[in-house]
Amino acid sequence: MILTVTLNTALDLTYQVGALVPHTSHRVTDVAERPGGKGLNVARVLAALGHETVVTGFAGGTTGDVLRRLLAPLPVRDALVPVGGPTRRTVAVVDASTGDTTQLNEPGPVVTPAEWAAFLTAYDTLVHQARAVALCGSLPPGIRVGTYAELIRRARAAGVPVLLDTSGEALRRGIAARPDLVKPNADELAHLTGSREPLRAALDARRRGARAVAASLGPEGLLAVTPDGTWRAALPAPVRGNPTGAGDSAVAGLLSGLVEGLDWPERLRRAAALSAATVPAPAAGEFDDRTYRELLDRITVTELAPAA
Repeated sequence: MILTVTLNTALDLTYQVGALVPHTSHRVTDVAERPGGKGLNVARVLAALGHETVVTGFAGGTTGDVLRRLLAPLPVRDALVPVGGPTRRTVAVVDASTGDTTQLNEPGPVVTPAEWAAFLTAYDTLVHQARAVALCGSLPPGIRVGTYAELIRRARAAGVPVLLDTSGEALRRGIAARPDLVKPNADELAHLTGSREPLRAALDARRRGARAVAASLGPEGLLAVTPDGTWRAALPAPVRGNPTGAGDSAVAGLLSGLVEGLDWPERLRRAAALSAATVPAPAAGEFDDRTYRELLDRITVTELAPAA
């Protein structure tokens, strides 16, 4: 099975409006409510691809109860650890006239030392059953910034490959623990390295400790710098819609390719196709299967450099 970790799970609300205009009232044309957080989105895509997936992290309060109720019918196993504080909500407002999305994210519950100890016990058990682990998203209050580094070390000690998808100081600390793969977006990569040139920044990120770096570049596709070589996956054309969750679908593509033993160009092709196919989907954690199938044959993967 594949384990995804979402320490800061969320109840995701998506509002569709005709046009988002500041300082005015809006009539919402559609509302979607989903169990969310990056790792839960990744798990839903992995399950849709046919992979056995387990989700862990924290859930608490009324919103946590709603999240778990929505998660129950989905083909993923719930191993979330209860906390006393309420799970956060995120609100995405989609402007139908432009396709742009405005995101509002709450901070999440304060996690106590006892709750963290309970999570570590569950994590250690699950890691030893996993073929791969994804550590995803922000850290809730009460969790120290070096937490992902600790979880990476535990996974590596168990001989399980680990992917890290976070940002800011959590990414900086985590990458030093030598994860097998990090998946930043262009802004996160620039913030980590100080460089806006993707290839230079990805090379720098590898020097900081990551075995491989796969950077999502939005409509420009994906860039991977790995021990086996460097590749760029390019879309044939931009896809219109809501990009929320596109990076999470890319993570699912990379992880599924890893456990299936695909080479890097095919992992990138799948990740780029899934990411783009999420844009026209109703919400994060889903993808449009027809778009995905069409794009698989149309994405160009170019080798930029052979293995060093």
